[in-house]
Amino acid sequence: MDTIRIWIEIAAVAIEVLAVAIMVCFIAWVTIRWLIHIHQVGEAAYSRYRVAIGQSLLVGLELLVAADIIRTVALTPSLTNVAVLSALVLVRTFLGWTLTVEVEGRWPWQKAAPADKQTQ
Repeated sequence: MDTIRIWIEIAAVAIEVLAVAIMVCFIAWVTIRWLIHIHQVGEAAYSRYRVAIGQSLLVGLELLVAADIIRTVALTPSLTNVAVLSALVLVRTFLGWTLTVEVEGRWPWQKAAPADKQTQ
């Protein structure tokens, strides 16, 4: 049983490391691309830059939530830990919704506008 707990903990830590690596690497890559293209396309480059950063943060947040859920449910399912997990998920969900509004211009539960209406 202890071996399973160790592997679950390793999996949770690996997911957290992956989340941080995705955020750091992708933000660094997008920033370098933005600095190279800033003089060529101006405002459009900045808009794409913001969207790309928002997307990388969203992916990272989702992976961090997954790691927290794995750790709490599989390893330490006490009432206190579940309450802490609930607070973390609530905060990260709010941040995810805020990033979605910033990136897509709509709430996550709203339908996307048709492509022809967006270009008008």
